[in-house]
Amino acid sequence: MDSLSVFLVLVCPFLILGFLAQMWVRSSFARWSRVGLSRGVTGAEAARQLLREAGVTDVKIQQARGSALSDHYDPRDKTLRLSPAVYSGTSIASAAVAAHEAGHAIQHDQGYAPLALRNAAVPLAISADKIVGGLVLIGFLLMMMGMKIPLLFLAAGIIYSVAVAFSLITLPVEFNASGRALAALTDSGIIVSEERSGVRAVLNAAASTYVVAALMSIAHMLFYLALARE
Repeated sequence: MDSLSVFLVLVCPFLILGFLAQMWVRSSFARWSRVGLSRGVTGAEAARQLLREAGVTDVKIQQARGSALSDHYDPRDKTLRLSPAVYSGTSIASAAVAAHEAGHAIQHDQGYAPLALRNAAVPLAISADKIVGGLVLIGFLLMMMGMKIPLLFLAAGIIYSVAVAFSLITLPVEFNASGRALAALTDSGIIVSEERSGVRAVLNAAASTYVVAALMSIAHMLFYLALARE
């Protein structure tokens, strides 16, 4: 098969899945954003309560200027940044997202090994991605000039395995944070039993994006290795 056919077979299906996963996240968040918590707790208040009950006292909670679903925990300065809709929202969706990010802060405080490994791997993954981008660009430019250097794509595939490993490490980190979020929201009384299904729906939708990202990284690695065999 030529390079386009290989791309369509290996990578394109996961690009479509990635788009669908993002649509699922947005639709799930939108749906459960319209359902208020019975206790009327904001996302910031929920995160603050969960951190306090976990004994985490040195994490700052800030309202971020980012767009919707830009919520994240930054381990470098121990800051939990929540988008406006989550920070001040009193919906099931805002509680789910805030609790998930609080879960990452609790992981960090407790020295959760997969999180520590992922944080340590971030610089390596970024560097690998840049190197692979350069190798692939040069490889395709040479192919357009009628020259083929399979070793470029072979090197790209091997180096990209770092990105694959990073994506796979991310999965237990995200699943664990979601599990912590659902359990903590229930145990703390922030949500009642009838609200668990909504929280779970939001967390499952978000988790799907990480699963697809991991599959896509594997597909890209196989794509580069397949090009090396042409």
